[in-house]
Amino acid sequence: MNKLLIFLVFGIIILVYKKINLIKPKNIKLNKFKNKLQSKKSNIERIFLREEEKTFSNPDINIFIGISDNEEKINRKSNIHRARLSKFRKSRLNGEMIFQDDEERIYKLNKGKRVYL
Repeated sequence: MNKLLIFLVFGIIILVYKKINLIKPKNIKLNKFKNKLQSKKSNIERIFLREEEKTFSNPDINIFIGISDNEEKINRKSNIHRARLSKFRKSRLNGEMIFQDDEERIYKLNKGKRVYL
């Protein structure tokens, strides 16, 4: 009876100890990384990054900068526009194709003639 009681107490102590260790996170950085990847905000950011990458890789996609855009969006769109001009020597902005010549001057075509901006 005495031995049974001792085994029972040790068993309960071991179960409580294991339960406490399961509650504590093993690696806080790993849990933060996992939670970040699974969050809705992170998924939305990844979608926008893919969209920006698609826009950056094709100079024929129109970048529309409107009045309602905030400063951060305007900066992001203008940076994409400048990068496309540097890489492809052309970029579509607000419906107009804008070009860059060898001397890095920016122009658009109006009735077949270059109009420098």
